[in-house]
Amino acid sequence: MGHFHPSDKLLLHGGSYPRHCKDGWCLADSKRRGKARRWTNKAREEESRMMQPYKIMVIEDDPIIQEELQTLLNGNGYEAVAVRNFSTTIEEVKSAKPHLILLDIKLPGENGFTLCSKIRTFSNVPIIFVTSCDTDMDELNSIMLGGDAFITKPYNTAILLAKIASLLKRTYSVGQIETLNWQGAILHLESSTIEYENHQVEFTKNEIKILYYLFKHAGTICSRNDIVDFLWDNQLYVDDNALSVNINRIREKLLNIGLKDFIKTKHRQGYTL
Repeated sequence: MGHFHPSDKLLLHGGSYPRHCKDGWCLADSKRRGKARRWTNKAREEESRMMQPYKIMVIEDDPIIQEELQTLLNGNGYEAVAVRNFSTTIEEVKSAKPHLILLDIKLPGENGFTLCSKIRTFSNVPIIFVTSCDTDMDELNSIMLGGDAFITKPYNTAILLAKIASLLKRTYSVGQIETLNWQGAILHLESSTIEYENHQVEFTKNEIKILYYLFKHAGTICSRNDIVDFLWDNQLYVDDNALSVNINRIREKLLNIGLKDFIKTKHRQGYTL
């Protein structure tokens, strides 16, 4: 199903912002605008057929910030839904089936880290942490638990919207390759799984991104830096151990379906399939 991309509205026609947004540079820079315009004719045709907005869930206990985020999202073409009962957050996520989640860390009951970890057991929905927690360890934990982005409060609305648009396009882009094959192992992007000899295993969001990069460069050596750049866009606040942890988890899962030594380590060079 195609979706309306609010980023085009934001970048080309100017989005609407809550009253607290006063930055003169609230539109994305020219590089991001140019990237946002790179649509194929096929993608444009598909988008025009189904103008359904993306659903974004706000998990934020501060009522003022919650309302601000909903106003921001609804004003830029998204469908915003908010969690009201924090004792049933996981059930609400499963029921709403959002395309993206904005998640605070300090919440009543279970914190954002715990919720992210639980969500990752059943969904690969993009998760952006929007929080007042601003230490390097907070950001590293968000990555290790499966978060896709980390934005601190007070947040800049332009940066938040650009990050949302980028993640949605990357995750739900029209015409996205659905399967990749290497030596009998089939990578299914849509279900975030690998199938091998009638066995299948599921991966987290970050794990499937690593596998996608390795499959796309199968037979060649991928440096750790290149993988990190692809996975998190930059290396800021990313401990080198984070990649090793993800690779080890992937290897354990692959071993369970009979893929031993599928990912090979090249000393001082990186990884290869």
